[in-house]
Amino acid sequence: MTCLRRFSAHDLFAFNNVNLDYFTETYHLPFYLQYLARWPEYCLCGTAPGEVVQGYILGKVEGDGPHWHGHVTAVTVAPVFRRQKLAEQLMQILEDTTIKMHNAFFVDLFVRASNAAAILMYERFGYSVYRRVLGYYSGPSPEDALDMRKAMPRDVNKLSIVPLKRAIHPHELEFD
Repeated sequence: MTCLRRFSAHDLFAFNNVNLDYFTETYHLPFYLQYLARWPEYCLCGTAPGEVVQGYILGKVEGDGPHWHGHVTAVTVAPVFRRQKLAEQLMQILEDTTIKMHNAFFVDLFVRASNAAAILMYERFGYSVYRRVLGYYSGPSPEDALDMRKAMPRDVNKLSIVPLKRAIHPHELEFD
């Protein structure tokens, strides 16, 4: 049985089972604390009995005008807890928060272009590829990201998800 609740600073000491995965980005402590302080409504986790962290989502709201949007910074589930719809539940809460609290136009996320399983999952959730970001993920061999988006009800004409015709470089991103 999973309990969904706000992600807390204490969870940073208990989420290694989730972060020890190739596709999960691990950030430095101040990064997580900034999200918890600035956008607590977008920071959630799922726990099993005994407070075992099963997965979490971190997000934020950013942009101006028609670019006002919710952003999924990280959503990840520990391998042993996958295929139980936890990521779907976390994403739905983030989307509901984007709609009800922030009245934003869309939700976006970045995913490694090689992460076929995650891309299929996001497509099932209604996301589509908006653009490719060349060399977004650093490392020994830089990897492209796909910027995927889902229009929220405020974007009646779904203009926020009309795909760009060209790939961009990270320095061209409007929001960091």
